[in-house]
Amino acid sequence: MIVSADHDSAMKKKRPPPAKGIPAADPRSAGALDLEDSELRALSSHASVESVPKHAVIVNEGDRSDSIFIILDGRVKVFLHNPDGREVILNVHGPGEYFGEMVIDEGPRSASVSTLEHSRFLVVAKDDFRKLLTANPGFALKLINRLMHRVRALTENIRSLALLDVYGRVARLLLDLAKDQDGQLVVVEKLTQQDIADRVGASREMVSRIFKDLATGGYITIENKQISINRDLPERW
Repeated sequence: MIVSADHDSAMKKKRPPPAKGIPAADPRSAGALDLEDSELRALSSHASVESVPKHAVIVNEGDRSDSIFIILDGRVKVFLHNPDGREVILNVHGPGEYFGEMVIDEGPRSASVSTLEHSRFLVVAKDDFRKLLTANPGFALKLINRLMHRVRALTENIRSLALLDVYGRVARLLLDLAKDQDGQLVVVEKLTQQDIADRVGASREMVSRIFKDLATGGYITIENKQISINRDLPERW
């Protein structure tokens, strides 16, 4: 029970068109590269554009790292899974964000990535990406800065998994994803209870019980898969 207030592959390749700017990602995102036009042009000259359908696996955990992907359109999920098919979503990335940075050390892919909707990517091969970093130290420093942000974000995720119960992880996820819309906190991304369960490492049944209590208590409202947070979430459940 809730008791009280706030807790903590049919890929079609082609040479890219002239650079028009990568769509902006959320500036708070650890995955946003915030590329300048000159950096985008340098990337485009070394890259191909790939279009990928919905629910296609682009990267498999353990694969050889041979390219880095920058998202032009669409969304992807980064996830881990076991032989039984159980899945934990580490992150979701959208336009302007990137994945595949393990290409820098030539180690195997650390997680799998699949599309959540039809997506397009700017894909830069390992050798070209290394040349780009060498020739553009400012861009290299920007990438290092983004990698540090990602390490911090992953540390917080591990902290949540280790130190918070399921309710605490659900509450933290909702608050992390919520944005202010005309004075109302709204989780803009439309998530199913299974999506949330996959992100917090819990069963859908447990998430369903938590959501039922939160809705009954008036803490949240769910309409057309969009979650609105009406008041401070309870400290514990």
